[in-house]
Amino acid sequence: MTRPVPVKVVVFDLNKTFYRKSSKEEFYKFICTKRPKRLRYFFEMLWFTFLEKLNLIRQTEFKENFFNYLDNLPPEKVKQYAEEFWQKEYPHNFNSEIKQRLEEAKANSEELFCATGALEVYVEPLFKLFPVAGFAGTKAQYNGSTYKVVGKACKGEEKVKRLEEHYRGRKFTLTEAYSDKPEELFEFTQKPFLVKKGKINPIRDGH
Repeated sequence: MTRPVPVKVVVFDLNKTFYRKSSKEEFYKFICTKRPKRLRYFFEMLWFTFLEKLNLIRQTEFKENFFNYLDNLPPEKVKQYAEEFWQKEYPHNFNSEIKQRLEEAKANSEELFCATGALEVYVEPLFKLFPVAGFAGTKAQYNGSTYKVVGKACKGEEKVKRLEEHYRGRKFTLTEAYSDKPEELFEFTQKPFLVKKGKINPIRDGH
């Protein structure tokens, strides 16, 4: 009996990798154009960013507090805003070289998977414009007033876990991976690439 051939997968991060900017910050700016009163969250966001950089709060806690600017906006409204936001940003604010590589991989029957720390509620509409086989972001549930992270923020080991969950029951091989910082996914990838200031740098010998 012939063994099934593993699916070839190219995995990529979103922020400052495929998308040249930070979506959590740019989406906030966009929300402020729709809801100017949300500018009041600016200093609160700076404070939580400061705490996160000093490792004084967990990623999950950081995500929940940073995204307080989405308070009292139900998922349907967030997705509506996100559709408009991504239509404005895509494709001219995306890394054209990575986009070309991803499109070539798809043409060669490789599957594309996005693993990002961004909230799924506002990232999902992007993939109507740039279809992928799957994506994993930070899951958040709306409780009627604010968004609470479900499980863990999609970082580090969580990205590996979510990728494995997506391909459960199917063997897969990571052929390429792109991120703006070293990822645990790189350890399992044939050709990992570090993206700095838009430049794609191959990682050799694990460095």
